[in-house]
Amino acid sequence: MATFTLRRFSSPEALKAIQEHNLIALLERHGDHFRGRGVALSPVNGSGLDYEGIVRVLMTPDEHTPKGLVDDLYFVHEMATVEAMDALREEIAAQPPKDRIRLDLGPDPTPADVAVQVRLKDPDLLERKHAEHFLTSKRSFEYFQAKKGADWTFRTPSSKAFAAIEAALDDRFDEMKRGRNSKVFVYEKEDGIWFLVRHGDPCKREGAIDDGGSSSVYYRPERYDVLKYDPHLGELCLNAENKKICALYREKFGLHFFGDARQFPGTAKYTLEPLKKLGEAALVCSDVEGMEWIRLVEIHYYWGGPEGEVEIRKASDIFSVLKRRGRAIPEMSRILRAGFLVKFTDSKTPRRATIRPNNVASYTRDGDAVVFEDFMRKRGYTQEAVEEDARVQAAVASA
Repeated sequence: MATFTLRRFSSPEALKAIQEHNLIALLERHGDHFRGRGVALSPVNGSGLDYEGIVRVLMTPDEHTPKGLVDDLYFVHEMATVEAMDALREEIAAQPPKDRIRLDLGPDPTPADVAVQVRLKDPDLLERKHAEHFLTSKRSFEYFQAKKGADWTFRTPSSKAFAAIEAALDDRFDEMKRGRNSKVFVYEKEDGIWFLVRHGDPCKREGAIDDGGSSSVYYRPERYDVLKYDPHLGELCLNAENKKICALYREKFGLHFFGDARQFPGTAKYTLEPLKKLGEAALVCSDVEGMEWIRLVEIHYYWGGPEGEVEIRKASDIFSVLKRRGRAIPEMSRILRAGFLVKFTDSKTPRRATIRPNNVASYTRDGDAVVFEDFMRKRGYTQEAVEEDARVQAAVASA
């Protein structure tokens, strides 16, 4: 069930944003529930719909509230924006004529009218476009490289493969008390193949008011996890709730899409050792296309001990501060995180980037990743750069 959001329709004005005939068509799918609560879904004595009665039902959910009603109103509310309306209409216009749904909108539809019509005629399309929003809302990823010798080729999965991976995820999510009915969406974009996984969270219970007084509503919130596969690097990027679920995705996506559950072992990708070894030279970017300058503005040291001490240093230019004081980054320190301020050539305003070994990189904009990872490879922040340097040193030593 979608996150419990019937309270978003808490006033007649919110419902009146939807044309009356569209609202009736949407709610009539659950007409027995409304009639059982004493509300008719038709104009009463020529005075129009009983909006106050509908609001009363939505504001006092109980254990009999249909799951489908919650889902219908959730997705309609989420997609009742101008941007979502334009995205839906563009998607429909791009469909082959034989598959294209016809929307009965009239001359002046609202975004809510479009969302209702699509929910009624192609609910999968509405859910897919809703899920697409989460591609751009997730900014922090863990990165996992394909194992050595593995085939990196990505082949578009068949519907059978999708059904298999959804069933496998359901089994594991069920064991983790997150329910079943997970769904995988795929989007092939210029920078790789993106996946949205929609699944449940552990159940919640909320207090509610019904006709008999105080009661409670028990429901399962939903969550979206984001995965991206880069076929050029053979790399799987994950944004998920915790390490256990990350491991689940590495196993199941490797098995069902590449035939190997160990396609993406949990090995390290990033290191911050160049900051200690090279100092300010670790920020040289004159050979990086798309980057004008970069500064270290935040660094976290882990000193450990019985108190688990973490030291956080922040400044507009940490290396400038260290230079003025005649210091350097401590050689014996363990760096947990480094934050950078980067001036990209496509913007007047600098943007943040953060590295957390072993596998996390975060960016203000997703598109910054391409330029910043080129910088990291050239300055030795990536594992492949470290391995290449080791090969060169070995070759020199044996010469």
